[in-house]
Amino acid sequence: MITEQKNISEQFEQKTIPHIDLLYNFALRMTDNKNNACSLVTETYSQAFGFWKYLEEDTNHKEWLLRIIRNTFSKKYKAKLKHLELVDFKEVENEYQKIKLSLQNDPTFEQLLYDSCGDSEISKIISSLQEDFRIVVILCDIEGYTYDEIADFVDVPVGTVRSRLHRARKMLLTKLYKLANEKGYLTKRMIGNDGNE
Repeated sequence: MITEQKNISEQFEQKTIPHIDLLYNFALRMTDNKNNACSLVTETYSQAFGFWKYLEEDTNHKEWLLRIIRNTFSKKYKAKLKHLELVDFKEVENEYQKIKLSLQNDPTFEQLLYDSCGDSEISKIISSLQEDFRIVVILCDIEGYTYDEIADFVDVPVGTVRSRLHRARKMLLTKLYKLANEKGYLTKRMIGNDGNE
């Protein structure tokens, strides 16, 4: 019995520990807090170990663990998620169009925004998105999943993934622009490029 338990533990560690960095990064971007991220990863591994003996051999362990962490996050933060303000997409669209129009002559503007803001600032902006939008941005733009893989993961049609991602990117760009403008990054960058004000 002890040998069997040891074998199960070794198999579990061998198949799941390689994904711990991915889970932690996902948890950190979802919670925007190191302690909460660690707690979420710990809870995920605890739940995963409890179900390990029922798992089918051909299971994709990475996706299985991501589903567990997503569901755990949703349950744990459900009350908090209900209080998130709803996004007015008309307002986001209007702001996005104004930004695009005012800088239509600069094709590198989006990259300038991302370069101007640090990783921690971008992470905070990502974590400010509603869960549905945050998940697709993390999985597509950070982890490199395909639309089909994301659709399977979040259990929605591919068209919904595309729509969420499109809206999420607009929200991100709008929030990044506001932050970069507030911090003076855009002015500094433009002065630096032109050599004068």
